Amino acid sequence: MIVGQAAKQSGLPAKTLRYYEEIGLVEPQRLENGYRDYDDEDLARLKFLGRARSLGFSIDDCRTLLSLCDDEQRSSRDVKAIASAHLQRIEQKIAELETMKNVLARLVKSCHGDERPQCPILDELTR
Repeated sequence: MIVGQAAKQSGLPAKTLRYYEEIGLVEPQRLENGYRDYDDEDLARLKFLGRARSLGFSIDDCRTLLSLCDDEQRSSRDVKAIASAHLQRIEQKIAELETMKNVLARLVKSCHGDERPQCPILDELTR
């Protein structure tokens, strides 16, 4: 199938498919006219990548996960280590976002939001 069809079936933009080919995550065959020809295996890899990226895995993590997926002698320990490290990064980011949320909520609550020029939000940002 050509790139447009593969994009539709994988749920990824055609530009993303071209990028994944450029960086070696998928390697579709080429038709005589030069068009990319995605087969079922390519489509499965694209769907895998779409799901992994939707969970926030990096391109490098995706590359490693794909190689582990292809390796029938893999150890699930290796897969779990990648997922656990990613989960830890997510939990850290959530904690950072919670801190930001609490600071902003405090600042918004302390601002009168009226015609007066005094603004605790700006005061905090200019410190």
